[in-house]
Amino acid sequence: MPRRLSATVALVCGLALLPALPAFASSAAGSFATGSSAIGSSTATRAATSAEGNRTERTYAASTQNIANPERGFYHHTETHFRADGSGYEALDPATLRGWREREHVTQILRVFYLEKFAGTDTIDQAYLSRVGADFATARSAGVKVIVRFAYAQPKDDWPYQPPYGDAPKERVLRHVAQLTPVLRANADVIATVQAGFIGLWGEGYYTDHFVADPLHPENVTPQDWANRREVFLALLRALPTTRTVQVRTMLMKQKTVDRPTGKEGALTPAEAYSGTPVARIGHHNDCFLASPDDFGTFLSDPITLDQEYLAQDSRFVPVGGETCNVDPPRSEWPSAEAEMARYHYSYLNSDYNKDVLGSWGANLEEARQRLGYRLRLATGSFADGVRPGRSFTVKLGLRNDGFAAPYNPRSVRLILTGEHRSYEVPLAVDPRRWEPGTSIEVNARVCAGLPPGRYALSLDLPAPEARLRSQALLPGTDTSYHAAYAIQLANTDVWNSRTGYNDLGQSVVVGRDQSPSASCAGGLRPRPLPKR
Repeated sequence: MPRRLSATVALVCGLALLPALPAFASSAAGSFATGSSAIGSSTATRAATSAEGNRTERTYAASTQNIANPERGFYHHTETHFRADGSGYEALDPATLRGWREREHVTQILRVFYLEKFAGTDTIDQAYLSRVGADFATARSAGVKVIVRFAYAQPKDDWPYQPPYGDAPKERVLRHVAQLTPVLRANADVIATVQAGFIGLWGEGYYTDHFVADPLHPENVTPQDWANRREVFLALLRALPTTRTVQVRTMLMKQKTVDRPTGKEGALTPAEAYSGTPVARIGHHNDCFLASPDDFGTFLSDPITLDQEYLAQDSRFVPVGGETCNVDPPRSEWPSAEAEMARYHYSYLNSDYNKDVLGSWGANLEEARQRLGYRLRLATGSFADGVRPGRSFTVKLGLRNDGFAAPYNPRSVRLILTGEHRSYEVPLAVDPRRWEPGTSIEVNARVCAGLPPGRYALSLDLPAPEARLRSQALLPGTDTSYHAAYAIQLANTDVWNSRTGYNDLGQSVVVGRDQSPSASCAGGLRPRPLPKR
């Protein structure tokens, strides 16, 4: 039975609860409907007169399109180096990023910054920091988000790998994190999440010279080694705004960092979620997803089911992603992949690796493209057709999340009223991070019609909260605004406005003195004028 989430909103000076979303009229069922019509992707049914006068009930058609929404889906791997002689840095190419977004609907990249030159020195060159900042600016202008990782080393030889591996000692890592902090904070708007990195080959925390007692036996991690790792993870959390997360390579790494046991009882609870604490800000990346029964050492508990239960619960509230790395049928085939992406709430996967694993999914790869992360869609809407000036009207929306996960970063929700001469916003106090997969979501708003008389088209806007990503200026070389590139498009047909980034509800409300009486504005949300364009 799917869970049902109520996000009912009615605020000005306080919160007033509205009735639950009503059952919608169906003329075929012989209900009180008096007529119906279709506009775009929605079907409208005119309900009998209510306390607010006439109401329109709408149902919305779902889309099967792969949507270019932020912070979800497949990503492309990118990496750059900075060797001892200063060579190896390859800046991001804006045309490549735009092409991925436009042709493949890929809206995120993994950017691995290899710091080879700095493994032996405490100071990161300012010129290097400027290059990192320029990469973030390039991603922003292309409408792309960045999954970030810093690392010092890749293998020098084929497996089995032998020390020295080439990473840096703890104190140096901490100094580097401190120097990277300003550029990370300045560009947090385009950072999806940060993988913990720094420690070991590829920044994955295993083959390390400095964070195990004996580099020849990296499987043996002492209490002091865990304490050193914890310092690095917590420093990285401090380097980021509390709205951003850090991902670690195994569940044990998080458990040791926050001093929690494995199993469901050690995982993040709904009450702790999104609190800004370390336990609420550490997620998971599995870079050997489906590779073996324990994903090549990702699940380390005994029995393995404890880590599995832990991740199933923890991943409801923190980001999970990664890549496949080994063909292991039937585990790496589609039925297992779909079940585990759903159970562990996967938001992203690498499209570049392992292509043999991904290729084995066949036509089901399209379903993965659609369902990785969130997939929010309108199901129903109930609207007052008109309202007198200075009185209130209600909008009641029913949505669904058909994806594998909820959005994991903060996001605004607004009702937009577009009039002939001016547009207005009504911010809604709901948190899309709570819109879990498989849930029915109710968003109900009582709005005060403190507006000039006229007809106002209604839209739902789910923008990025950062002002820099809400601009209606166009991305360079495109006809898409920054706002649209970083807002959520609902998975419905004919609702998306790619210029504004709004989802058209196919409905308007008339403000006029000849409209039916309704409730006062007490407890209602007051629209705020938007800047004229």
